Amino acid sequence: MKNSKLLSPFKSNSLSLNNHVVMAPMTRSRALDNTPNDIMATYYRLRASAGLIITEATSPSINGLGYPNIPGAYSDEQIAGWKKTTDAVHANGGKIFLQIMHTGRIAHTLNLPEGGEVLAPSAIQAAGEIFTNEGPKAHTTPRAMTLAEIEQAEEEFVQAAKNVVEAGFDGIEIHAANGYLAEQFINTGANQRTDKYGGSVENRTRFVIEIATKIANTIGSDKTGIRISPFSEFNDMLIFDDMRETYAYLVEQLNGLNLAYLHMAGMSPKIPEGYLQELGATFNGTVIYNGGLGYDLERAEKIVSENEDSLVSIGFPFISNPDLIERIAEGAELNEVDQDTMYSLGEEGYLTYPTLEKA
Repeated sequence: MKNSKLLSPFKSNSLSLNNHVVMAPMTRSRALDNTPNDIMATYYRLRASAGLIITEATSPSINGLGYPNIPGAYSDEQIAGWKKTTDAVHANGGKIFLQIMHTGRIAHTLNLPEGGEVLAPSAIQAAGEIFTNEGPKAHTTPRAMTLAEIEQAEEEFVQAAKNVVEAGFDGIEIHAANGYLAEQFINTGANQRTDKYGGSVENRTRFVIEIATKIANTIGSDKTGIRISPFSEFNDMLIFDDMRETYAYLVEQLNGLNLAYLHMAGMSPKIPEGYLQELGATFNGTVIYNGGLGYDLERAEKIVSENEDSLVSIGFPFISNPDLIERIAEGAELNEVDQDTMYSLGEEGYLTYPTLEKA
C-alpha cells in the first residue's frame, strides 16, 4: 500500500508506534494452569510488527478466571511467564499492553482454581453456556459482591497493573467491555444494586471510574488504556434506556485522567450509525476503533484519516497471519483462520501459520 496512513508512524503524548495498526486482544486459551509460557512469548514476538499489541484478556485474581486456560497476572509464576513475552516483543521492536479482565458472572466454578468464587454486581445468572473441561455448561449463578469485595476487586486490578508493568509491559488496558465484570456494573441488566454502585448513571459507572483512577495514579495515566463496548449485547448485556447518557458521562469522567487511549469495540449491529465516532470525538486523547474490520483496509484507512489521533485494532487476521503488517504492505493474500484450533492447547493453529517467506 503506497502512501498509507495506516502503515505510517503514530505519535501521541502517550504512544510512539511504528504504525496505526493495533493487534486486538483475543483469547487463545494456551495458558496451562493459568500461567503464561514459552509458546505465548513466541506467538506475540511473531506479531511484533503491529504498531501496538494488546494481549489476550488476563485475570487479576482467581475469581476472574471464568474461562479455562486463560492467563492471570497475580502470582510470581505468572509475572515471570509474562516477562518472557515482553522481552521477546521488545527484542523484535514491538510495543505491548496487557488487557486486565475479571470475568465476573461469565464463568463457571469448574474453570476456577480452588478457593475461587463466581462474583458479580448482582446475583443474576447470565444467559447461555460457557465452555469447561467437562463440556458446555450453563453459567454459574454469581453471588452479589459486598462493598468490601468490590474494594478488594479494585485493589486486585491495581496490583495486577503494577505486576505487569514490573514484567516489562508498556501499559495495561482495563477491559470494561463485552459483558465482563466492569461492564456488568455499568449495565442495568446485570446490576440491580441499591447502594452507591447501582441505580444512577454516576453509581453504575463508579466501579470503572474508580479502577481507572487508581490504576492511572499508580502506574501512570500514559500507561493506562480502557476498552468499552456500548450498544453490545454480547454475554447477555442489555441495551438499556440511558445508554447514551451513561457512556457520555463515563467518557467525560475519563477525560480528567488523561489516559493513553480509549478503545471502542464496535461489532454489534445495534450500534447507531456514526455513534462511536461521535463518542470518540468527545474523548480528549487517542481513540482505537475496532468493529469487525477484518481485512477492510479501505475502511481502516478512512477511519485513521478522518479521525484525528486515532488507531484501528484488527483481530482475526492477526491469528493466522503473524506477518499481517508485511502482508498489508505488499498486498499479499492472507492465511485462513482454522476455527478448530482457536482455543485448543499446544502449537497447532497457534505457531503453525506460515509467514510470507515460508509460504
